[in-house]
Amino acid sequence: MDRIWVDKDKCLGCKSCELACAVERDSVSKALISAVAETPKPIARVGVFGPTGNSFPIQCRHCQEAACLTACPSGAMQRDPAQGTVYVDQNKCRGCWMCVMSCPFGAITPSSAFKVALKCDACIDREERSCVAACPTGALSFGNEASYNAVLAARRERFAAYAGSLGTAKEAVRLDYAGRD
Repeated sequence: MDRIWVDKDKCLGCKSCELACAVERDSVSKALISAVAETPKPIARVGVFGPTGNSFPIQCRHCQEAACLTACPSGAMQRDPAQGTVYVDQNKCRGCWMCVMSCPFGAITPSSAFKVALKCDACIDREERSCVAACPTGALSFGNEASYNAVLAARRERFAAYAGSLGTAKEAVRLDYAGRD
């Protein structure tokens, strides 16, 4: 399954992804200048948290065993069978916020103005992901797990080479990552 991947070391906390998401996904005008004046204000489906230098964009991870899917009593939370993306059918959403409470990542936002849940659907109906296109540092990328793991492996090799140039044995340098959900 293709998904949005985050390189936390590249994130500056500039919130460009938040702005692009809010304007593209929730604004009527689809333009930043006009979106600022809209009522209610557009809500992003991605949030950047943490201080500059340690910030991290949080968006739906589209978990394989998504707690929001089982918590939703109305069936509004659904999984797209073709892409595996979890999304909200806003016509079925009752605004009970059970999905908001069950998400372990805090990636679902209640929209009190419309009484529906909002979450990242990985721009399922678009060719290009808004947040990925807006990120000035390339901290966000879209692709499959194999391509992302190749990027991580290349980074580990560069780090090991750098550590080796400092006189540290390559075997002593070990970088692990958490992996899936």
